[in-house]
Order: sequence, then structure tokens, then C-alpha cells
Amino acid sequence: MNFHTRKWVKPEDLNPNGTLFGGTLLRWIDEEAVIYAIVQLGNPHVVTKFISEINFVSSAKKGDIIELGIKATHFGKTSITLCCEVRNKITRKSILTIDRLVFVNVDQDGVPTEHGKTEITYAYR
Repeated sequence: MNFHTRKWVKPEDLNPNGTLFGGTLLRWIDEEAVIYAIVQLGNPHVVTKFISEINFVSSAKKGDIIELGIKATHFGKTSITLCCEVRNKITRKSILTIDRLVFVNVDQDGVPTEHGKTEITYAYR
């Protein structure tokens, strides 16, 4: 799993309990995952189709630095399936796991379209 994106947990990211608000974390994950899918499929027109059970393992608090890990696990004809882990950058303690996030490759009209990809590609520049 590649952990490339890091976030600093700030006061505006906290819930009333003083820990990272789950909705904020899910927004960060969805954004990171769709960017990953766009890069893998080579198409800026990708939509979130499905997110499996979200397992909150532990929490993050103000000042923590967290990192988001994304990995492609399957390529369908029009889709890509990813998994995700979020962990504390310093302690490496897992914060959240998601087994399946499915994104669909669509055309400019929003119609699912085949992408022709079968394996992960990494573009380092």
C-alpha cells in the first residue's frame, strides 16, 4: 500500500469529543481515492460507485499527522476497486480501514465506459 497523502488534524477537523470527525476523514479518503482512480484509468471522468464497510479502528486528535494509503485490488471493464488504510504517521497506528472502494470510468455524459486497463501503473515525474 502506498501512503502518499498526509493530513494535519486541525481544530476545525474535530468533533464534539475532540477527535477527528469521521465525515471529514471520509471526505479526504474519497478525494484521495478518486484522484488515484483518475490517474490509474487516465480519465478525469471517474465517479464513486461503492464504499464497503468502514472500520474505525482508533481515533486521531488535534495535532496528529495522518496518512492515507490507497491500493488498487481489481480492474473491471468499466471500474477499478481500491482498498484504503489511514494511519497515524508518527506511531503507524491504524485509524481506519476500508476493504473496497469502487470507482466507475464514465464518458462526458456520465455513461460507464470501458477503460481498457488491467494492471496498476505508476507515473513518477
